[in-house]
Amino acid sequence: MMSLSRRRLWIYTIYMKAHSDLITVGCQVEVDLIDRAGKKERLRFVIVLDEAADFTQGYLGENTPLAKVLLGEHPGNIIPYLKDDILSIEVLAVTKSTHKPPKDGAEKRQAMMKKTMLEVEDTNAMVFASSFSGKWGDYDPDSIPKDEKPEEKS
Repeated sequence: MMSLSRRRLWIYTIYMKAHSDLITVGCQVEVDLIDRAGKKERLRFVIVLDEAADFTQGYLGENTPLAKVLLGEHPGNIIPYLKDDILSIEVLAVTKSTHKPPKDGAEKRQAMMKKTMLEVEDTNAMVFASSFSGKWGDYDPDSIPKDEKPEEKS
């Protein structure tokens, strides 16, 4: 017979082993995205809070569709994931990440969004100027003033 304390330790050990490789925020995850043709694309990233997300640097926000599907899964699991031509995701490895995302990730994202919005506004103005013809004459797209680029402003 096993003593009560030894049994508890055994149960705790089994529980911790089963949950030690569980995908959570802060884990580095390696997956294969499997498409309809059976081709695999390997990705490695760290799941982080949305404020720190920067996928170009390998940090995936916790509320993205991909992260939501992965949270709570284990290595070896194949998860259905019907997105574009992707059929499933195979979880290859899960480790606790030792990398910390840059603290200025949210600021960089805001600056990029502002720059993109300015570019969209310029494009809209050009499209309008190119397509509008009024009774006093046409707009000349080249006459639209170019503002300073956001990074040049002080």
